[in-house]
Amino acid sequence: QVQVVESGGGLVQAGDSLRLSCEASGRAGIRYAMGWFRQAPGKEREFVARISWAGDKTYYANNAKGRFTISRDGAKNTIYLQMNRLNPEDTAVYYCAVSQYGPPGGTRANEFDYWGQGTQVTVSS
Repeated sequence: QVQVVESGGGLVQAGDSLRLSCEASGRAGIRYAMGWFRQAPGKEREFVARISWAGDKTYYANNAKGRFTISRDGAKNTIYLQMNRLNPEDTAVYYCAVSQYGPPGGTRANEFDYWGQGTQVTVSS
């Protein structure tokens, strides 16, 4: 079983930046592909970004490209989401997810196996 814990959400103003963190704990020595999703009120959960287990491949949703950067901490199962130029449409609960059995490069929620509880990001205008 893999446990996933996010942190770093909060209330910011439009144009501000915010960095989310996520740590996954599982079997020692195993590195996972990980990603970020978000869900706004009344909307479906949507893909934001993904990073490979080695950190050498990243994938972004179109509305995240150029503003958000996903990265990971070396050999650890710790990832970050740096979000710049935030706008009110970015308001959502942000979820970190681990892909242990899913396909490489997968961006659908059902291609991730473990999820965190989510962290709220609110952007005021």
